[in-house]
Amino acid sequence: MNSIVYCARGIASVRRNRAPLKPLPAWAAPRDEAEGYRVQRALHDLLLPGTGALVGYKIGCTSKVMQHYLNIPHPCAGGVFARGVHGTGVHLRAADYVRVGVECEIAVRLARDLPPRGAPFTDADVAEAIEAYLPAIEIVDDRYDKWETLGAPTLIADDFFAAGCVLGAPVARDAAPDLAAVTGVAKINGTEAGRGTGADVLGHPHHALAWLANHLAAEGRSLHAGQIVLTGSLVKTVWLSAGDHVVMELAGLGTVEASFG
Repeated sequence: MNSIVYCARGIASVRRNRAPLKPLPAWAAPRDEAEGYRVQRALHDLLLPGTGALVGYKIGCTSKVMQHYLNIPHPCAGGVFARGVHGTGVHLRAADYVRVGVECEIAVRLARDLPPRGAPFTDADVAEAIEAYLPAIEIVDDRYDKWETLGAPTLIADDFFAAGCVLGAPVARDAAPDLAAVTGVAKINGTEAGRGTGADVLGHPHHALAWLANHLAAEGRSLHAGQIVLTGSLVKTVWLSAGDHVVMELAGLGTVEASFG
């Protein structure tokens, strides 16, 4: 069995069993981020029967606060699957995660494909492909024995903490405010737990989307019409306790909420 398959099977097993992922054997752990993404693609093939279709992507480490928190100075991507996407007001079980956390995000829904091409995608290119923006809670799961010791390649292989999302009502692209100026506030049980702006996401959420489009194109893959992309957290991850109620307020885009009972 080669290391890519071994690594993907091991991660799939602990994800299905909601068990913490321990450091992988040195021979099997992805040696660099490119290998981490190869493991991630193999992992997706194994997870699809339980998670439903791949319906989009999350982008992590797009803000200084998250890059500093995770000690990774650049964006990283993971998958978003159909059964992990919820509408605002959903009631979820904290026990369905190893250690559940939330992040405040601006999500986009695409109106058209962004297939590989000769030139890199620009902010203007990806902006024209957007159908709508949505206020979003990214659900993350610290499903690691000690994530600080695993390194970016292994975290990428495991979808970089991704565990789903909660989406608010869409706002059409032409009706949206200036995303860089949007303020996002995370509230847990009515108390503010963090705030940031769209400018904290690589200067503008479109920069993050262009990064993802170019990252996928380099692998010969595309973003597709209808897919959801979570562009990165405006705030530092907030880890939850059972019973917490989460509200994310994004000025000009709306509010999204969820309970973790």
